[in-house]
Amino acid sequence: MIMKEMICICCPMGCHLKVDDSDMNNIKVSGNTCPRGEKYAKEEVVCPKRMVTSIVEVEGGTVRMVSVKTTESIPKDKMFEALEKIRNMTVKAPVKKDQVILQNVLGLGVDFVATKDVPKREIPQYIVSLDQGTTSSRAIIFDKTGSIVKVSQKEFTQIYPKPGWVEHNPEEIWNTQLFVLKDVIKKAHIPMTAIVAIGITNQRETTIVWDKNTGKPVYNAIVWQCRRTAEYCDTLKAQGYDDMIYAKTGLTIDAYFSATKIKWILDNVEGARERAEKGELLFGTIDTYLMWKLSAGAIHATDYTNASRTMLYNIKELCWDKELLRLFSIPESMLPEVLPSGYHFGNCDRGVVGRDIPICGVAGDQQAALFGHLCVDKGCVKNTYGTGCFTLMNTGKDFVTSKRGLITTLAASQEDGRPQYVLEGSVFVGGAVLQWLRDELKLIKTAREADELSATVPDTGGVYIVPAFVGLGAPHWDAKARGTITGLTRGTTRAHFVRAALESIAYQVFDVVHAMESDIGSDIPMLAVDGGASVSNILMQFQSDLLKAKVVRPSVIETTALGVCYLAGLTAGVWSNIDDLKKSITVGREFTPSMDEDYRYKLLLGWEESIARAKHR
Repeated sequence: MIMKEMICICCPMGCHLKVDDSDMNNIKVSGNTCPRGEKYAKEEVVCPKRMVTSIVEVEGGTVRMVSVKTTESIPKDKMFEALEKIRNMTVKAPVKKDQVILQNVLGLGVDFVATKDVPKREIPQYIVSLDQGTTSSRAIIFDKTGSIVKVSQKEFTQIYPKPGWVEHNPEEIWNTQLFVLKDVIKKAHIPMTAIVAIGITNQRETTIVWDKNTGKPVYNAIVWQCRRTAEYCDTLKAQGYDDMIYAKTGLTIDAYFSATKIKWILDNVEGARERAEKGELLFGTIDTYLMWKLSAGAIHATDYTNASRTMLYNIKELCWDKELLRLFSIPESMLPEVLPSGYHFGNCDRGVVGRDIPICGVAGDQQAALFGHLCVDKGCVKNTYGTGCFTLMNTGKDFVTSKRGLITTLAASQEDGRPQYVLEGSVFVGGAVLQWLRDELKLIKTAREADELSATVPDTGGVYIVPAFVGLGAPHWDAKARGTITGLTRGTTRAHFVRAALESIAYQVFDVVHAMESDIGSDIPMLAVDGGASVSNILMQFQSDLLKAKVVRPSVIETTALGVCYLAGLTAGVWSNIDDLKKSITVGREFTPSMDEDYRYKLLLGWEESIARAKHR
């Protein structure tokens, strides 16, 4: 008996088989075989034509491999040559049954096709937003739907060297931000490879100067709230620089912005000016400092929104303004490169969190919130109800010169376009009036209680509270105005008083929005809202009634962090465009105006009379 040797091709194992076909009615197979291999061997003996089967690898599928076969039989002498053609082949998921994997194998007019379906595996993608604020550093992980996965937050020290002076320790800011970044990733239990990008949003204007070589700050961060340079700003105004600076930067001269803070450091820290002129020192707002630290010194950059708050950046020409640099005696070598908000700035160094992660979105906090609402069209307005209130209106390509005490700044932008302009107005005391009720007057224990108590009365009973504790912001700009209460009667109750405080927030926002409407010559149809006090349904309904406009509160009110999540995700390819992004947004609640117009007019008239009494005479 002569045994025939053959190689089984039913699978990639390539088992060696021995076949005894001396009795064609009883073919015997031995060797390392399986039922399929034995069937193959017997058919190989009796049939001169064969189907070829094998497997190919699948990329991004629910399984890693899929079996394939030829659509028709092919000659025996071509089998192994055909198999060689698909060796190490990879196809991308999804794969459909009978999908052609390789066409016209060896010119025989026969294809390799898939024998089953392999669906595409959905790979989770996450974005980390670093939200560096005035009192705490936070990190928030968002998924592809814009939903929050995990949050980590850590407060840091507030430093008050003198009355009116406010500082932060830059290294403490960095340490807290690094801590929450690592902590939020640990809490989320997600692989590092699933984090596709980092976005950064920050307290604006706060100024840091550090050594280019060592990374060590030469002085504490001077915070946006700090008033140490107020007298110098008054001097500049007296010298007539206000119009020139506004025309270039859209800002009024104020200690709020970064320029005078940089100058103060250079003039008051021993050796700082000399070192700066030698190119040894760097300046940055918080975003710039964090990118420098995250990248191990590889990135010295900022975005348009943060640059536009320095009082050094020409928002018409989109460049650092040399005339302003000379005015404030600031070397241009200190300044960061200015880039779009949605941009691949560089990578977070692998030494920081164990992997290089692209930094793809940066924006100052208020512009980030504007983008978080997707207020990317001209006329869109958002208000953030925080300790104060910040109202921003997208004015598109138009630099609107305000006649009502508002400033003009730049909106967050993507790499493919010039940044749009924004009108901005700020209210000094917003949600802080509720803190006053709670901490100083002891009228409420929680902010929620203010809402509940206000709901027990239909109105304030004629009471108005003007919370001008530190003066009045936009559009009144009266630093010497002081808090005023009008309309008190013997019938005034605790509920009336609390409701008057809550409504004072809406009145102040109305004043800012009304100023914007006057500047652009048209009414707004809708106000997007976020921030702590926006959870109050009573406040939001009253705001809608005053504005005669729809008020929209999103389901996720963390719009500042969400804004840079969107910017980073668009840059990293998580979303293809704004329209794609809009599909993932869900509205939390909409409020529509329902107040009688005569009654609305009466309320606003009472507010204007109260404001007049609060102003300094």
